Amino acid sequence: MAQRAVWLISHEPGTPLCGTVRFSRRYPTVEKRAKVFNGASYVPVPEDGPFLKALLFELRLLDDDKDFSESRDSCSHINKTSIYALPVGGEELWPVVAFLKNGMIYACVPLVEQTLSPRPPLISISGISQGFELLFGVQGFLYSSQKNDSELNTKLSQLPDLLLQACPFGTLLDANLQNSLDSINFASVTHPQKQPTWKAGTYKGKPQVSISITEKVKSMQYDKQDIADTWQVIGVVTCKCDLEGSMPNVTISLSLPTNGSPLQDILVHPCVTSLDSAVLTSSSIDAADDSAFSGPYKFPLTPPLESFNLCYYTSQVPVPPILGFYQVKEEEVQLKITVNLKLHESVKNSFEFCEAHIPFYNRGPVTHVEYKVSFGQLEVFREKSLLIWIIGQKFPKSMEISLSGTVTFGAKSHEKQPFDQICIGGTAYLKLHFRILDYTLTGCYADQHSVQVFASGKPKISTYRKLISSDYYIWNSKAPAPVTYGSLLL
Repeated sequence: MAQRAVWLISHEPGTPLCGTVRFSRRYPTVEKRAKVFNGASYVPVPEDGPFLKALLFELRLLDDDKDFSESRDSCSHINKTSIYALPVGGEELWPVVAFLKNGMIYACVPLVEQTLSPRPPLISISGISQGFELLFGVQGFLYSSQKNDSELNTKLSQLPDLLLQACPFGTLLDANLQNSLDSINFASVTHPQKQPTWKAGTYKGKPQVSISITEKVKSMQYDKQDIADTWQVIGVVTCKCDLEGSMPNVTISLSLPTNGSPLQDILVHPCVTSLDSAVLTSSSIDAADDSAFSGPYKFPLTPPLESFNLCYYTSQVPVPPILGFYQVKEEEVQLKITVNLKLHESVKNSFEFCEAHIPFYNRGPVTHVEYKVSFGQLEVFREKSLLIWIIGQKFPKSMEISLSGTVTFGAKSHEKQPFDQICIGGTAYLKLHFRILDYTLTGCYADQHSVQVFASGKPKISTYRKLISSDYYIWNSKAPAPVTYGSLLL
């Protein structure tokens, strides 16, 4: 298990290269091993410039990258693993582990101890999991208590010395770089307990456990008798366990209120050691099953060092949080629009933000708007043919708001105007964007007192919740709804 090279790249949209290599480290001894192991399929690690360009292209982060690429964008190349093949010098560099977080791209090339033709299964390449461990460790070090660019630059300058301690000759010994910083004399790290092979280091410091529940609600609303509205909640529970010891044990429980919506289709992280069968068998596919398990959902686990997603789940809540009506009538070069929105009484009426985006495709620029809103304010982006209704942080006491008006368009010019293959004629939609903190639509929560930690010291336990809109569409009720609308929920 070793790494051939490591990069940190800042993503900088609007600049000529769209990014800058902030740190890179190559391991020549590992590169020689790769040449022996890979044989005729060996592809050398390129210089920083070609690697930067190839990686930004593959991640679709180049400003001028709007054209379809068969090698990257076709359905046969859908990537779900954060592991890429980069075209470099007429060949493909594979595997490349890369992900974008907080404007920084973390990347590495693990050593594959066999030929690359044909490509071996990912699960057989031990260097990939070590690569993720290393990159997550670097990410945690850079952004722990980091407040400004000056502190980030300081930490970047410390990386060369820290990796000498934490990852000598490309082999990861300790993913927690803070340990290396604390032991500045580069003393060897000793482990009194048996260290699991998947855990490259141990944590030293104040014990703390952080649990964050994020739910995304999707919805398609048509206001038609022959087409049913659809909505769904998708949740993820993210944890960070800073606990001393090689194998600390933790049990995290998720609970629902009396009227909460059961969690379904639950997928758990491999660090979970056991699970109630009722949790695994709760599925959204079996609609006739009315005996859905409603918790508590207990997850005993041995946590990794980095932040990880404890579980994913879905849930079918009784109603969407915001019910909407949208109608568009076309009259020559004008459109008459009517929008009604109603917040369901069971939903927390306290938003971090709430906006309704109303785009107009395949038309000229907006030249004139006359409107009336019962609540909030309307912003007009003429060249983008877009209206944004800023609702704010609360609905009124009635829980209902409305917008009506007339939008006039100019003639289509040779300049690029918003285009969409679906939104032709009267086919149009409104998209809601909102976020509610300290709230979940299912009611799911993690009780601080139910978290059990079997490790030295009493940890500080923090819990967070939030609800976010995702693909929340309200379609023009006067237009026919094609089947393709449903694909937007996938």
